[in-house]
Amino acid sequence: MNLDPTLDLVLKRTVNAPRNLLYQCWTREEHLPHFFVPRPHRVTHCRLDPRVGGVFETTFDVDGTEMQNNGVYLEVIENEKLVFTDAYTEGWKPAPDPFMTAIVTFEDAGDGRTAYTAIARHRSPETAEQHKAMGFYDGWGTVVTQLEEYARGLMT
Repeated sequence: MNLDPTLDLVLKRTVNAPRNLLYQCWTREEHLPHFFVPRPHRVTHCRLDPRVGGVFETTFDVDGTEMQNNGVYLEVIENEKLVFTDAYTEGWKPAPDPFMTAIVTFEDAGDGRTAYTAIARHRSPETAEQHKAMGFYDGWGTVVTQLEEYARGLMT
């Protein structure tokens, strides 16, 4: 993948859970709220239809403020890759003020572990810098830690 350091924020981690389980956590409505935003913030609603053009919608409660994120999947490769964006909403309607496209990959790292990569791709260097200043690395790092904890709990 061609990465542009002025537009793309990248987080890589080896996760102690199999990739098929991580993929399920990312694509099933009953799982996503358990890890998708850093605690104590929470997901109050999600609607997922993991197919090209299917909805990827989440609503967060962040310190009492509701934040809605509506988008669609651009690419779905089972147990390997998810690409979703807020540039479009359901029915391929262009969003008025898109922020980013997310690319999440899951690769087998052996011994039941997964090489996990999350990329936030932005339209401009300014929005990438804004996302970085908002705490991309800490926030998305916390999310992958919560994902690992949640997925490992499903394994028992």
